[in-house]
Amino acid sequence: MRGRQTVRDMMLSMVVIGAVVAGIYIFIPHDEDADPIKAVDYQVELLTVRRAAPYPVAAPEGLGAGWKPTSVSYSRANGDAWHLGFLDPDGEYVAVEQSTAPAGKYIAKVSQHAQETKQSRQVDGETWRRWEGTKYDALVRADKGSTTVVTGTASPERLAEMAAALESKNTP
Repeated sequence: MRGRQTVRDMMLSMVVIGAVVAGIYIFIPHDEDADPIKAVDYQVELLTVRRAAPYPVAAPEGLGAGWKPTSVSYSRANGDAWHLGFLDPDGEYVAVEQSTAPAGKYIAKVSQHAQETKQSRQVDGETWRRWEGTKYDALVRADKGSTTVVTGTASPERLAEMAAALESKNTP
C-alpha cells in the first residue's frame, strides 16, 4: 500500500501548506487600498542632467497639489533624451520629454504615434503645437537645439498646466 501512502501524504502536505499560506494572508497586515505607484524624487537627476545636457533642461516648478512624479531618466546615447513622468491630480499620465534627436521620429515615439494637427496653443506666451493620438495627446515646442514634448493620457488642460509650469535651465 505504499502508493496510497504517497498520495495520502502528498494531500496532507498540500492541506498543511494551504493552511500556512491562508494564515499568513489573514494575519499579516496588508493595505489593499494603498497606491501601488510610488512617488520618485527627481531633484538629484535634474541637477545632474542640467549640467550634462547640451540644451536647457525643462522641469516643472510650482505645480499644484496632487501631481505625483513617477519616473525619471536621461540617456545621452539616445539624443540626450530627458524624461519626467507624472500622474496628474485626476490619476492620468503626463510626461515631459526632451531630446536633440530628429524631431519627427522623436515626437512620434514619445507620443505613442500621435499625429500633428494644424492647431497650436499659447501657454505662458509660448507657442505649442498640438498633436493628437489614439493613446496620447501632446503639446510640442521646438527649442533651439532640442524638442520639448508634454504628452500623455491627461486632458489638454492638464497637458497645458504642465507646459505652463516648465522652467528650462542649464546649470554651469
